[in-house]
Amino acid sequence: MLTGLLGGSFNPAHGAHRRISLFALEALGLDEVWWLVSPGNVLKPVAGMAPIEARFASARKAARGAPIRVTTVEVELRTRYTVDTLRKLKRRYPRRRFVWLMGTDNLAQFHRWWGWRRIAREMPIAVIARPGYDAKAMASPAMAWLRRWRRRHSQDFIGAKRSAPALIILRFDPDVRSATAIRAADPYWHRRAEHAHQRDMLTHRAILPAPEARAH
Repeated sequence: MLTGLLGGSFNPAHGAHRRISLFALEALGLDEVWWLVSPGNVLKPVAGMAPIEARFASARKAARGAPIRVTTVEVELRTRYTVDTLRKLKRRYPRRRFVWLMGTDNLAQFHRWWGWRRIAREMPIAVIARPGYDAKAMASPAMAWLRRWRRRHSQDFIGAKRSAPALIILRFDPDVRSATAIRAADPYWHRRAEHAHQRDMLTHRAILPAPEARAH
């Protein structure tokens, strides 16, 4: 099983998350995509961060009917950094191959993530272009390091899936929807989220409050 991993706060999840996931799924020939709803992110302000139960509920709703599994597995894994999450997922699911998915907004600050070079060595990375972030991403320290492993075509990237580092940048019609805009228009969206008696779509465990924020 070839699985794309899309991590994030999903505060809230929305149609653009779904759209980029389905685009990556088709472009890279993925079997499914997992949305890793993070306990928290130290690179983002705590103020305005909805409880993980509400964020999971919004992601589950946005993913409905698609080959997307929504999970808070990082809470169970007790990992603080993305690189540790990826390593533990690879050990837990040895029969799967993984591709890390992220937007150009994350590529622009990727060099600030703990062990970001080790992340690149753990699995191939597919970057989805986002409006307004391309210039910063292309000029970022991380891109300067990753550029030597950039693949220009999906076919070349698919052939590199068993080795890393490997990078591809996927471009498609931009989707301007953002969680920031949704929160600005409706700051109390999470109060209406139906999140009672939820179960993780990957581990099947009950969704419980996160103990602490997670770092990148």
